Amino acid sequence: MFRSYLRLALFALGLLVGVQVPGFIDDYSKRVDAHRIEAEQGLKGFRQTAQRFFKGDLVALVGHYQASADPVMRSDAQSLGTLVERSAFLEREAKAMQGAWYAQVFHLATAADHELMEETLDAYRYQVLLAPEAIVWGIACAMLLAWLLESLALLVGVLLGVGRSQKVQRRHWR
Repeated sequence: MFRSYLRLALFALGLLVGVQVPGFIDDYSKRVDAHRIEAEQGLKGFRQTAQRFFKGDLVALVGHYQASADPVMRSDAQSLGTLVERSAFLEREAKAMQGAWYAQVFHLATAADHELMEETLDAYRYQVLLAPEAIVWGIACAMLLAWLLESLALLVGVLLGVGRSQKVQRRHWR
C-alpha cells in the first residue's frame, strides 16, 4: 500500500514539475523580447544616423566613430559597438524562441543566455497552466519520473536481494 502512495506522490510531483515547462519557456521568451525592444530603443537614434549617412549600416557607423580623431567619438564607438552586438544577439535569441516547442526546449537546455536564464528563474512564479501543452508536459514528466524512480528502486532491490524468497536464495548460493 505504501508503494502505491509513493508512486502516486512521485507521479504528482512529476506532473507539477512538468506543467512548469511551458510557463518557463513563455516567461523566457517574454524576457528576451523585452530586452530586444529595449536594445532597439537604445539604437533608434543611431539607426537614423546610420540610415542617413551609411545606408542603414550600423557597423559602418561604428567604424566611422572608431576612425574619428575625437577621443570622445572613439569612446562612444565602443559603447555603440556593444549595443549593436547586444541587439543582434537578442534578435537571434528571439528567433530561436519562435521555433517549435522542441526547438525551444533544446535551445533553453543547450544555448540559452545564462544571464537571461537567471533573470527568468529569479522572477519566475510557479503556476499551473491548463493549456494543452502544459498538460502534455506534466503527464510526460510524471510518467518519466515515476518510471525512472521505480526502475531505480527495483534495481536497488535486486542488487540487495530484497523480495527474494529463502528457497531462491539458497538455490543461488549452492
